[in-house]
Amino acid sequence: MNNVQGKLIIIGGAIDRGSFTEVSFDQNVANNLNFFETGILRRIIRESKHGEKSRIEVITTASVIPRQVGPEYIKAFAYLDAKNVGVLYIEKREQTNDPEVIARIQAADVVMFTGGDQLRLTSILGGTKLHDIILDKYKNEDFIYAGTSAGAAAASNNMIYQGSSSEALLKGEVKITSGLSLIQDVIIDTHFVQRGRIGRLFQAVVGNPRTLGIGLGEDTGLLITGEGRMEAIGSGLVILVDGRQIRDTNLTQVDLGKPISINNMVVHVMSMFDTYDLTTREMEIHNSQYSIPLFVPLETDNDDHDPNINADDKE
Repeated sequence: MNNVQGKLIIIGGAIDRGSFTEVSFDQNVANNLNFFETGILRRIIRESKHGEKSRIEVITTASVIPRQVGPEYIKAFAYLDAKNVGVLYIEKREQTNDPEVIARIQAADVVMFTGGDQLRLTSILGGTKLHDIILDKYKNEDFIYAGTSAGAAAASNNMIYQGSSSEALLKGEVKITSGLSLIQDVIIDTHFVQRGRIGRLFQAVVGNPRTLGIGLGEDTGLLITGEGRMEAIGSGLVILVDGRQIRDTNLTQVDLGKPISINNMVVHVMSMFDTYDLTTREMEIHNSQYSIPLFVPLETDNDDHDPNINADDKE
């Protein structure tokens, strides 16, 4: 990622549940918007090229209710004083060649992909001119790709698109295909803690231990810079699954539908402000209990060690 100029902000989902979709948006918005308090959308605005004046395009392709979801994002950003926001309702591949769509993507400082079905998102946008423009802007410009739920899952080169939580550690239950390839060598799962999807990520990683598994909790995300630094944002947890130290597995020996065993899978848990370096694979806890000295020197009454006492003053 060293040559990338843009940023990724990937979110685990549910930022719009019980928040800006509330009917009391105009009357009692502050009580509904928990993600404003934890700063996910506010952080997107702050990290963008022109702040509140940045051009933001919301893409609802993954959603089955795009005409309902799109306007709610406009309301949410407007509440944060970001009003240069539009919605692109791209529902067919042919729409990606529309000159107006292309012009709007080229002018965008931020694209925000909503939740829904990530396979729908990649099958419609993958390999199109619009996809190429997003990749180029992400690599070469001060540009943000932001995605929640499906929009987050689709950001990597490998993408989980199917697999039940309860059966996730049975061989063959997790389905993986190609994503939009903004980031390599990771695989992202969303709604992670709430839907118990850790088994899905275990299976995805054991199949290729070079891949770092990223599990995003709801109302939680990662800000990923071009230097490969990840920072946890939002109110919940990010689970990282590192398979490079795996010692043994029965993955290739068992039949489809049979349980998978894994020895020595490494798991990290991140919360807000914690960071992780994708190059060194090292994590830093923001508020570590070990960041203060373990031992504090005791004060001494020994005058021999007091530089303020002159030798002539000693009896």
